[in-house]
Amino acid sequence: MGKAVRLVGDIGGTNARFALVAGGSRQPQQEQVMRCAEFDGLEQAIRRYLADHGDPGIREAALDVATGITGDFVQLTNGPWGFSIEKTRQALALDRLHVINDFTALALSVPTLQPHELRQVGGGKPIAGTAIAVIGPGTGLGVSGLLHAGERWIALQGEGGHTAVSPTTEREIEVLRWLMQRFEHVSTERVVSGMGLVNLYRAICALDHTTAQPLTPAQITEAALAGKEVHCREALDMFCAILGAAAANLVVTLGAREGCYIGGGIVPRLGEYFARSPFRARFEHKGRFSTYVAAVPTYVILAETPALRGLATLFTDGR
Repeated sequence: MGKAVRLVGDIGGTNARFALVAGGSRQPQQEQVMRCAEFDGLEQAIRRYLADHGDPGIREAALDVATGITGDFVQLTNGPWGFSIEKTRQALALDRLHVINDFTALALSVPTLQPHELRQVGGGKPIAGTAIAVIGPGTGLGVSGLLHAGERWIALQGEGGHTAVSPTTEREIEVLRWLMQRFEHVSTERVVSGMGLVNLYRAICALDHTTAQPLTPAQITEAALAGKEVHCREALDMFCAILGAAAANLVVTLGAREGCYIGGGIVPRLGEYFARSPFRARFEHKGRFSTYVAAVPTYVILAETPALRGLATLFTDGR
């Protein structure tokens, strides 16, 4: 790995993924996935990873976290860990510790993605020089974007998953009413995420006066793709439709005519179903701006751990 070895870590609500990056490289190596619930905190997980890989003398690290960063203390929105950035830096004897939002890291990886790591779903050709939108459901709903700044890209740190959900059909309005009885604020993340898929399934069952089964997001998805359960299929279809609306909202907000990139842990696993799902039709359903969004390409990110690559750019760009 060479002398200048850095640590990168993708800290999600369920799993943490760590890797090492050699000086001058953008390619993470020795990736390892660790379950957050098995460790008391971030520092303990990092120490275990480093011990498993020969305790390389790292002096700089970059982490992304699945939450907003508003100060020194970071608390994962959908995960068990909370930590002080400065205290963690000191405890690990680091010269620098970068901590950014997980979808900011994913956005930074977009310029590094190769054609075989993407699947285009609808749309025309990207308009170079405009913004790029990045969105994706997993444990939560991540949202970011890339803006041109001369020869560089600036990645946004936002929390767009917590914007209010915007129903479009009568059925979605009924689902929203059901959810409003259970949540003070029905964000897009409440319906477009792993837990969101469960919320949609339960709401649809309740509206149809059917007892919802205690299904996980993976079980709902599996049943929907296999055509085994009508309520699961409707939940997954609605999930994709609302994601399409959210993606289009992001595109028109940013002027992201260079494309919209979809990451996260759910959509890449849907395969060909996603291309046939209501996603793209809802994405293009924009009234007077339908022609505008119809020309914007949407891409599913197929790369395994792109956020780690995005984190590596924090070193090689000299920041």
